[in-house]
Amino acid sequence: MKCEELMAALNDYVDGEQQSAICKALRDHLAHCNPCQIVIDNIRQTITLYRGGEVVPLPPALHQQLCSALRERWAKKFPVGA
Repeated sequence: MKCEELMAALNDYVDGEQQSAICKALRDHLAHCNPCQIVIDNIRQTITLYRGGEVVPLPPALHQQLCSALRERWAKKFPVGA
């Protein structure tokens, strides 16, 4: 298995669906690929932090800036009338 194939099947592996043949191939790949081990560890840590985290409100100015940036990107990607 190549790193690109691992990344494509990552969700099932991280979610714990380790019964499938693809997950066995992932485990075999991870046994010898340190960069992919790091990616998996980072994803698991992110999920753990998200699940256990508390809601932290954004300062009003940052909230407004973020909303404006998202609206601008959305408008560029999905122009009205296009």
